[in-house]
Amino acid sequence: MFCDDVWKRTADLVSAIHEHPFNTALGDGTLDRDRFAFYIVQDGRYLEAFSKALATASVRAADPGDAAFFARSAHTALAAERMLHAGYVQELGAAAEGIATSPTCLAYSSFLQATALAAPYPVLVAAVLPCFWIYQDVGSALLARTGDLTEHPYRAWISTYSDPDFAASVEQIKAITDRLAAGADAATREAMADAYGRAAAYEWMFWDSAWRRETWPTAQWLAPVTPRPWA
Repeated sequence: MFCDDVWKRTADLVSAIHEHPFNTALGDGTLDRDRFAFYIVQDGRYLEAFSKALATASVRAADPGDAAFFARSAHTALAAERMLHAGYVQELGAAAEGIATSPTCLAYSSFLQATALAAPYPVLVAAVLPCFWIYQDVGSALLARTGDLTEHPYRAWISTYSDPDFAASVEQIKAITDRLAAGADAATREAMADAYGRAAAYEWMFWDSAWRRETWPTAQWLAPVTPRPWA
């Protein structure tokens, strides 16, 4: 199966994601507020691009069931998950103010939007899969490691991505991806694998950029990049 193959191809990368200091500190509850504030602001902006890619997948899907799945997922990215982000932004207060869009956030968002517009539909589906699958894998691992979340400062985040309903959505998109790969030619399957791998790499980069609170190296010459309505 395609999904089994790309998961094996990216096994070392997924291990690096689990072992990244951002995620280990998130699980331990020791992640400092400024780093989490940076992450949650970037993630909210990324979700706007992600939801548009999902909406495009819904429009391009030939199968009505697939179209419905991606439409629901686009709504979830903008509604349910943004509620989570809004709650954290309110809680974090000043720590979340004045944070510019990071180079990694812009790059990942631009990659998904370009793929949605220019790549074949199966490649688009492969490109959005890591955001589902890797988040569910990380959330479930953190829940297993931490156990009782009652007093955990990031319990809402861990609960969201370890939720059984979210796991069910991951299985659904994996099934869609496997079916599309089975019906694709070799060149398309390899393009799907490349898109999956690139998105998985951006997932590591996203957490790493939050850990470093990434800035623009050109900030001394140019104003920081800010979100736009079309971004």
